[in-house]
Amino acid sequence: MVLFENVSKIYGKSNVKAVDDLTLELRPGEIYGFLGPNGAGKTTTIKMLTGILPFESGRITVFGRDVVTDAVAAKREIGYVTDSGVMYEKLSGREFVDFMADVYGVSVAERRQRCDELLAAFNLASAFDSRIETYSHGMKQKIAIIGALVHAPRVLVLDEPMVGLDPQSARELKEIMRRHADAGNVVFFSTHVLDTAEKICDRVGIITGGRLVMSGSLDEIKAAKGDESLEDIFLSVAGTGTEV
Repeated sequence: MVLFENVSKIYGKSNVKAVDDLTLELRPGEIYGFLGPNGAGKTTTIKMLTGILPFESGRITVFGRDVVTDAVAAKREIGYVTDSGVMYEKLSGREFVDFMADVYGVSVAERRQRCDELLAAFNLASAFDSRIETYSHGMKQKIAIIGALVHAPRVLVLDEPMVGLDPQSARELKEIMRRHADAGNVVFFSTHVLDTAEKICDRVGIITGGRLVMSGSLDEIKAAKGDESLEDIFLSVAGTGTEV
């Protein structure tokens, strides 16, 4: 499982906490949707989990491995797809995925099997040996997802993963996320697409102003708010801002 224990993050000399005393448990076998307006702290939370950003207080563990004191071991458990779309565009898709597989020590046989399955699912096999710079935005998103899954991580972290995907690929990604969770892994993803969250998530959390204001199954959250729709609940508790 993934545990955030009283985690706080402050940028620079500001007194404003981008993430404020976050305590959250992500359980094996579940898809957890992380919801919030721009500036709520979603991306900051993800970057702390993946080791990109330090944090001032608290503790984050990934299947018992501390992301600060046992960083390499923790990162080996994580597959991460960023929302920025930044990639090594002079590489081909195959070279990029092989690079990711090498980083995680995946054997040639294992990577080929996983790649074949994912390339077929995303209809990307014909472009696998083309340079990434020739890919459309959606194709880049697909190859990033394949790279994140090639080492079969126990924690799959996705920041706005549906952006740029065509409907068929978005559907396939949802199915991949479900299969990954059903195999006893954790899927943690941020999204603004409330309909997607409502359909595929086992639990969701809503963060606003750096604080987690609601967390639970959809039934639990709806019951707590008087059986409103997820959209109504989100709009009633979330504000607006600029993503951090």
